[in-house]
Amino acid sequence: MCDYSLMGVPNRLAQEGEELIVYSFQTGSRGLTSPAELAPPTGKVGSLFWEELKSILRIEKMHPVGAVCIPPGARLTLRDIPSELQSSIGVRSIENVTFTQLDMAENRHRDAVRFNNGFEMSLQRLTDGQRVTVISLSFETADDLNPENRERVAQS
Repeated sequence: MCDYSLMGVPNRLAQEGEELIVYSFQTGSRGLTSPAELAPPTGKVGSLFWEELKSILRIEKMHPVGAVCIPPGARLTLRDIPSELQSSIGVRSIENVTFTQLDMAENRHRDAVRFNNGFEMSLQRLTDGQRVTVISLSFETADDLNPENRERVAQS
C-alpha cells in the first residue's frame, strides 16, 4: 500500500479516478500524493514563489505532505515516462500499469508498478512530478471482464 518509509507521514487510500503525482517525501522516499497537498494554503501567493519559499523554510516539517496509498493489484495510468526509460524497457510515454509489491522484506522499498510487458519497477525509479491516474483499485484481468468467465466462476 505505502512503503514502510511513508508510514510516518499522514496517509490515506486513493480513490478511483483520482489524479496523483510522484513526490519525494521528507523521509527521502518517493511515493504518490495529491496535487492539492502541494498547493499553497491560500490562493494569494504565486505557486513559483510558494515552491521557493517552501524549500527555503522547509515548510514541509510544519505541514507535512500526505501520501496517497495504492493497494496491490490496482490499475493506474502512468504518464510522463522519460524517453530514456521508454527506450530501455520498451514502453510509451503513457502506459497502463498494475500497482504491485516487489517483496515483503522489512525496511525495504517494496511499492512498484508492473507494465503490460511484464517489467516491474520500484516507485523509487519514477520521476518527481510524473502524473498518475487511478483507473481501478481492484485487479481485473481481461478474462475477469468477459461475461462468460464471470458466469463460469459464479457457477463454481
